[in-house]
Amino acid sequence: MSEKDSRDTQWRKIASKVSSKINLAWWLDKLAAPLLIAALAGSCLILIARREFSDFSWFYASIIGLILFLAIGILSWWRARRNFESPDHALVRIEASMKLRNKLSAAKHGLTPWPDLPEAIQDGTRWRWSRLLSPPLAALILLGASILLPVSARSDAGELPLDEPQAWKDLETDIESLAEEQTVEEDYLDELEERIDQLRNQNQDQWYSHSSIEATDALSEMHQGELDKLERNLRRAEQALENLQENSGEMSETTRERMLDVFNEAKQGLEQGKMKPDSQLLEKLRELDPENLAQLDPQQLEQLRESMKQAAENCAQCQGGSAKHPSQGGDAGQDWLDDLLNEGSADEQSQGNEGGKGGLGRGPGSAPGVLGQVTPDVNSGNLEGLKSEDLSKSLPGDLLELKDSEHDVDKAKIGLRAGGKVDSESEGGSRVWKESLLPSEKSALKDFFK
Repeated sequence: MSEKDSRDTQWRKIASKVSSKINLAWWLDKLAAPLLIAALAGSCLILIARREFSDFSWFYASIIGLILFLAIGILSWWRARRNFESPDHALVRIEASMKLRNKLSAAKHGLTPWPDLPEAIQDGTRWRWSRLLSPPLAALILLGASILLPVSARSDAGELPLDEPQAWKDLETDIESLAEEQTVEEDYLDELEERIDQLRNQNQDQWYSHSSIEATDALSEMHQGELDKLERNLRRAEQALENLQENSGEMSETTRERMLDVFNEAKQGLEQGKMKPDSQLLEKLRELDPENLAQLDPQQLEQLRESMKQAAENCAQCQGGSAKHPSQGGDAGQDWLDDLLNEGSADEQSQGNEGGKGGLGRGPGSAPGVLGQVTPDVNSGNLEGLKSEDLSKSLPGDLLELKDSEHDVDKAKIGLRAGGKVDSESEGGSRVWKESLLPSEKSALKDFFK
């Protein structure tokens, strides 16, 4: 290769580099604004996606980001290409900057030889790094902040368990208490736990819905009813056993039969109830013969009664237990049975005739002698009418007074009178001036005269 061809190739390479430098600068200038806007929008979208989705996929986010960057780069290149320079324009720029007086243009056309290469090539341009790097750095800062800033996903907060209804917690407490004390059979507790789990396994959004609340209330009421029934039967059976054991010699045959009926009825309720007492206690009650208590070991019988008392107390301590019945406890239970059988003392009966003992859970009391003897003081008196002296509160149609009198007859002579005509003036309700009535009064008047 000759020296002339070598210079031609070198100058054209220099012109190509200058051309690429100019074109790259124009492309970066057009890319700055769209890149910054896209970075800002992308940062916002990343933050929103990280908040809304707990399993945010960075792989797909990176793919979308690269595609978006390529699209912005192509758009920026299309906008900047009108300002691009070819290598021939770069040669003109070089000879203008280096004041070569058109030597390169003449050499390119073959008019003059290519000049010697200088030590430094001056193309008349320089990089403004502050303007060039500011948009990309700002875009990187925005994207980095959206990636590194801690954000709590809203879906994570939504997955946290809601606070269960208080009725479920109360029922769970009852199940734990009754199972720990071995008060009732486990079949009932397992069924109750299963029904609570059915309510709990539904969608959390439905926990406080109308249907779920109704089902919870029905379950609580059922459980409360079973607790009350079990507690009541246990106390009645225990008190009947106590009276049969301690007062068997003082009871009449009729009273003894009644006590046996109370015990058998309570035992039947314990056997047939949905909530049954512990299997061991129920088996002991089945084997017990209340007619032959004298043949049983008093210590075993006392232990059985204490087990029944403890089971009843466990039922009463549950959230579903009702208010204490007057029959609970030793003396109160004895008073209740005495009132029921009318076997109390004369003073107690006279106090009972005056009214009930009252209390938060009691009414005025039962009528005296419901199951016993009726007092002989019940007499019916003479029927007398009541007369009110205050006539200010009398109503139309009330009888005010009865009086014996004669008819007041008008004996004046009456002559001839003309008979009525069809067009005679009407009398009665039609003479009322209806135009002065309100619409509601007119309607009431029409309904009255139908």
